[in-house]
Amino acid sequence: MSPDLLSQEERAILLKLARQALEDGVSGKALAPLELETLSVLLGQPGATFVTLKRKGELRGCIGALEAYQPLVEDVREHAIAAALNDYRFPPITLEELPDISIEISRLTSPQPVKYEKCEDLAALVRPYIDGVILRDGIRRATFLPQVWQKIDDPIIFLNLLCQKMGLPPETWRRKKLDAWVYQVEDFHE
Repeated sequence: MSPDLLSQEERAILLKLARQALEDGVSGKALAPLELETLSVLLGQPGATFVTLKRKGELRGCIGALEAYQPLVEDVREHAIAAALNDYRFPPITLEELPDISIEISRLTSPQPVKYEKCEDLAALVRPYIDGVILRDGIRRATFLPQVWQKIDDPIIFLNLLCQKMGLPPETWRRKKLDAWVYQVEDFHE
């Protein structure tokens, strides 16, 4: 992870902004504009995040960006709303669910390409519990955050499931050289 880790205060601000965006989004309210000049430099710099929503410990939505394209605070707010309303795997979060929703924010480093020659080498190049992994085959692309290693700690199974997430047969990565990147996250939650 970058040496520019967020302070506890910056993390608290991002979680508060994510919570407000989540509540406003589910309520159908427009987001209040932010005054970026009142925030720390780090919060105003471009940042890529994933926002994960859980209800009673179970995944309820997760959406993010792999590359920074807007200020970190705006990225968090956008993805809090998108995770609540636009994750195709779940129906939109309702007002009644809001008290049971917890928020986790993952701030990503810039993805770095994984250089490998033989397909079978890929499993040895990804680091369990450290790396998030992106795989791409043409227009298909999928990622797993490093937190997924807590449920799938075998690199072979991890890559198989990532191929399935892309809509490909599980062992595609063993038969065909895919584009691969790794990244790390700074994650924190309510």
